[in-house]
Amino acid sequence: MTGEGRTELSSSPCMAEEVEKGLFDPLASQEDEWRAIARWRKLERERLRGERMLLRQDKRATIAEALLAELDAYLESRLGGPAGRIISGYWPIKGEPDLRPWLISLIERGAIVALPVVVVPSAPLVFRRWTPETKMERGNWNIPVPPAEAAVLVPDIALAPLVGWDSRGYRLGYGGGYFDRTLASLSPCPHVIGIGLQSAHIGTIYPQPHDIRLSAIVTEAGVQVEPR
Repeated sequence: MTGEGRTELSSSPCMAEEVEKGLFDPLASQEDEWRAIARWRKLERERLRGERMLLRQDKRATIAEALLAELDAYLESRLGGPAGRIISGYWPIKGEPDLRPWLISLIERGAIVALPVVVVPSAPLVFRRWTPETKMERGNWNIPVPPAEAAVLVPDIALAPLVGWDSRGYRLGYGGGYFDRTLASLSPCPHVIGIGLQSAHIGTIYPQPHDIRLSAIVTEAGVQVEPR
């Protein structure tokens, strides 16, 4: 929070002024507030993704190595290890840390791994079983996904990619709302771990009623949001 009691924003001063006007104007409607937040989130996604894409390949590899070591430590110390668990990962896109070697190591340690699939646009995700031998097909946004004949699973632990994150445990994703819809549809809800870069921390995402708080957030610097 700033000295005036307002949350610090990361976007340009002009955009910050527009967001703050929408959020703190007592005469602003709820719809006006959401429009201001939606515009701000769009700019933040663009900024954070742009910064991530500028990272050198060797820097990305170093971050991924440190992040996966922290994630391993978290699984062992907080969740009793991967053995016997159904764990959903994701295929790396747009400069995200590559989890695939680590997902293979989970299988070697007795876990079952699944990947999220968009079957129906704007509907909750479906999780299909994945192994290194799975013959992948092209899914939504041209991302490789397990085929329709792969077993459908419900994860015990779900990894959620972060474009941005805040210290309350809320994620800024890609804007499609798929993870929030999916988590809202699952009962019981899996233990959801947000995975992202330490540099992607922002003051707040201005969470709305549809935003679901993550169970924990892990970056290359360690556990940033403790389990709840």
